[in-house]
Amino acid sequence: MKWIHYIIGILFSFCLVIMLLITSIEAVTYWTPGYYEKEYEKYHVLDSVHMEMAELLRVTEEMMAYLRGNREDLHVPAIVDGRSREFFNEREISHMEDVRNLFLGGLVLRRICIFTALACLILLAVLKAPVSQVLPASICLGTGLFFAVICGLAAIIASDFTKYFVIFHQIFFDNDLWILDPATDLLINIVPEPFFVDTAARIAWTFGISVSVLFLLCSLWIYAKKCHSFQKK
Repeated sequence: MKWIHYIIGILFSFCLVIMLLITSIEAVTYWTPGYYEKEYEKYHVLDSVHMEMAELLRVTEEMMAYLRGNREDLHVPAIVDGRSREFFNEREISHMEDVRNLFLGGLVLRRICIFTALACLILLAVLKAPVSQVLPASICLGTGLFFAVICGLAAIIASDFTKYFVIFHQIFFDNDLWILDPATDLLINIVPEPFFVDTAARIAWTFGISVSVLFLLCSLWIYAKKCHSFQKK
């Protein structure tokens, strides 16, 4: 019966890590004040799109609201090169609809992981498992395995980001709408490939720190429990 406890515990830890990964993506994408402005300045985006920073940040805010499901469409008027126009063309809008589905799908996956994690806790309670022993050990093992896989993937992707950037799009999108033309599509100018490199690195750091903290806390708990047991003897 003991091995069942640990299988449930590892499933719980996987759910926890997936939740942390999705939250890390959300934190970098939505919760980082000034991030987009710094990136736009870094890659001279204003020169490419011929816009004022305040106007570009407003468009960005509307775009992020759309991706979160807080806006119905991407028909966003903006002042570009001194003239009022729709910022996104039809091709960009169609592509961003696919991106939005991906973002919202991630949020659904996180909710599934939350419910699964709660179900694991309930099941452990029903089975009268020693939760204070099972969960820290399972989380250490689960986060260690998951983190090793993520680090391996990160190393592979870093070796040729452009190649794996293309593969990512081929896996998650069933069309070629993501192949944008800088001459006609403003979206590719505000989020060039180096922007994605920076964002991926920031997500990796955020995720890595959160998982490391979780692993460290569980390790300290296991160590404290062992010290306590030793003192009792």
